[in-house]
Amino acid sequence: MSMNKAWVAVIEDDPALNELLVEELEAEGYRVTHHGSVEDYLSQEGQPDVVVSDIRLPGTSGMSLLQTLQQQNNPPAVLLITAFGTVDQAVDALKQGAADFLTKPLDVEHLLLSVQRILEHRSLKQELNRFKTQQTGPAGMIGQSPAMRKLYTQIEQIAAVDGSVLILGESGTGKELVARAIHQLSERRDKSFQAVNCAGIPADLMESEFFGHEAGAFTGAKGKRSGLLKQADGGTLLLDEIGEMPMALQAKLLRVLQEGTLRAVGSDKEERVDVRILAATHQNLEQNVEQGSFRQDLFYRLETFSLYVPALRERGEDIERLVRHFINELQNEQRIKDIDSDALEALYRYPFPGNVRELQNAIERAMAFSADDTIHCDDLPKRILEYSGPDQGSLKNEWPTLHQLQEDYIKRVMQHVEGNKSKAADILGITRRTLYRWLDDQGDQSER
Repeated sequence: MSMNKAWVAVIEDDPALNELLVEELEAEGYRVTHHGSVEDYLSQEGQPDVVVSDIRLPGTSGMSLLQTLQQQNNPPAVLLITAFGTVDQAVDALKQGAADFLTKPLDVEHLLLSVQRILEHRSLKQELNRFKTQQTGPAGMIGQSPAMRKLYTQIEQIAAVDGSVLILGESGTGKELVARAIHQLSERRDKSFQAVNCAGIPADLMESEFFGHEAGAFTGAKGKRSGLLKQADGGTLLLDEIGEMPMALQAKLLRVLQEGTLRAVGSDKEERVDVRILAATHQNLEQNVEQGSFRQDLFYRLETFSLYVPALRERGEDIERLVRHFINELQNEQRIKDIDSDALEALYRYPFPGNVRELQNAIERAMAFSADDTIHCDDLPKRILEYSGPDQGSLKNEWPTLHQLQEDYIKRVMQHVEGNKSKAADILGITRRTLYRWLDDQGDQSER
């Protein structure tokens, strides 16, 4: 919230003080409305950011207004002033939700500082609420797990520069979505974004697809055609599965990255091109370099900025967020509204080798087979229900509670000191009495 554009409403029945407050607040850049009573204030449209109100007013009191405003969603902050202030009255006002409490004779400088502090606090609170309710990252990416929040930060940092980027991660993790996020946050956002899967283009057509060709360059080339690099000029080109690109074409791509020029098939002249290359792969390119199937110089060029997209099994609580997102996204004419806890537990246990894409397919299938408005275990694919490998992290046991951590730590310390409670208390930094209480809480029946 911009402080100098905030709306402050003044409610004061003393005309001189009312005028003074309006002048001082407007001088600070606030938008100010002034009222002689609560009734006059309530007759206006809209809601200010801060209400500065006397407590004793003709008609409804400032304290009654405070109580009324507290019943609203996202009420304005209220700063109360009075000539009859007492400590008890101030405490009561603050308990009922007042942002601050000032007494007359009023120190205007103090009031201005209080309004500024209230607005800053309100802005931080709104930002915190947005953070708490935020479910998506850049480009609509779903997830708020530590691994994804780290990825969002890296995307924002990399989007600010203009070098090529290598996006690594297993199949189905959303590498193209990451590429789109980088493009959307970059200065190239208003230009073209092109994506191509190198594994989906026949090797004999790949050079023409990327670099374009002149008329008659080869059989069937009836006219001149721009390649993907030229089509993405000024923008971004994602080369998905770049590990599938032939070595000869890798050399031409490296020249584009180094020189910013390309030569179409059948052409004898270079053309300038300004394109940001994003490359993605699930392969181990370092291993490919060692095996001779990927150019080392191209790998180093792409690796300047690299991102790792975490597998779904590394994303903890994001599974439930993704499930609910897919339920909402895939509803259309379907009736599914929820997923029961047992089905969710089964999803948390399963390792999802196909990652987010596999989860989406599983939810789509479950929605089709569900007999009511909720996804149940029996609606999930058989491979998920029958999975018997290591638990990937259940809803109940994904993280130990603080009590469990404390209990385990105390047991380890007690074992280390061979039951000597004085030594254990010293190590734990607590008194023996506190240690005894902790041991009692844990149900320790050993001799005290």
